[in-house]
Amino acid sequence: MGVKTDLETATSKLSLRGYLNLPVPPKEELVSEIKRLKKEKNAVLLAHYYQTKEIQELADYLGDSLYLAKAAAEVKSSTIVFAGVHFMAETAKIINPTKKVILPDLKAGCSLADSCPPVDFKEFKELHPNATVVTYINCSANIKALSDIVCTSSNAVKVIESIPEKQQIIFAPDKNLGRYLIKETGRNMILWDGACIVHEAFSFEKIVKLFKEHPNAKFIAHPESESQVLDVAHYVGSTSGLLNYIQEDNSFEFIVATEAGILHEMQKKAPHKTFIAAPVEDETCACSECAFMKLNTLEKLYLCLEHELPEIVLDENLMKKARLPIERMLELS
Repeated sequence: MGVKTDLETATSKLSLRGYLNLPVPPKEELVSEIKRLKKEKNAVLLAHYYQTKEIQELADYLGDSLYLAKAAAEVKSSTIVFAGVHFMAETAKIINPTKKVILPDLKAGCSLADSCPPVDFKEFKELHPNATVVTYINCSANIKALSDIVCTSSNAVKVIESIPEKQQIIFAPDKNLGRYLIKETGRNMILWDGACIVHEAFSFEKIVKLFKEHPNAKFIAHPESESQVLDVAHYVGSTSGLLNYIQEDNSFEFIVATEAGILHEMQKKAPHKTFIAAPVEDETCACSECAFMKLNTLEKLYLCLEHELPEIVLDENLMKKARLPIERMLELS
């Protein structure tokens, strides 16, 4: 038996580590090397607003979940690099089963997706056999396969309102978004008890205190936040909705309750305005940042492109079942 190469050793530990632990070019060369590899490998980079600003600047498509799902459906490149979290890369693969989809770090998961285990959700669904199942896109491929239609925070109201009024609805996995949708649509939905740890970390009391210190600021929030936080917001909307609002509103100062990565794009879109990250309960942690999103780095992005690993691989039958509810969403969008 021959001695394993560094790549073989790194690949054998991929499922444990999440990324290839191999040497990379010097920091100052990484950006140019990533651009070179994208071109050489006919790869397109999709990145979420919650990525680091360095990765955002390299993206061919930068946006929220709905925009990136649409982009994934339209790209012509043979390889999709997804700088986001695991469920986003899964969605890109489901939409493009014949394309190669790679993710810089397999450990880039999602606390909200993890809060909805497929086995438990299947049992929950069976308790309400006549209900239409609407799932937020922030869930695993297995949960999507158990769904009738998928939504994002951008189109969730439209999706709910597309379902006949008397039809029972299960909404999963985000209970906070679900409560917001009940308030917005008047529908009495059955909610799965899941949540995003980032959006639940915001402190209502500290936000109120901060607003008193900045009386001219507008407070804007993502609907994954808790109800008491949303109740005091001047505007509630998806990531793209928040971006549009800060550009169109006449205010010059905003307190922002969502993942802090969005502040980079906000500052680019409105450089003359001030953006303040909403305070969190525990000031000892960077809780307004998604630790999963931040697992992706320039170094891992380079290695992912260079070796085309880690790759998202899904069962064909699973992809077929999960594709239908996504396609229903895209048809409405």
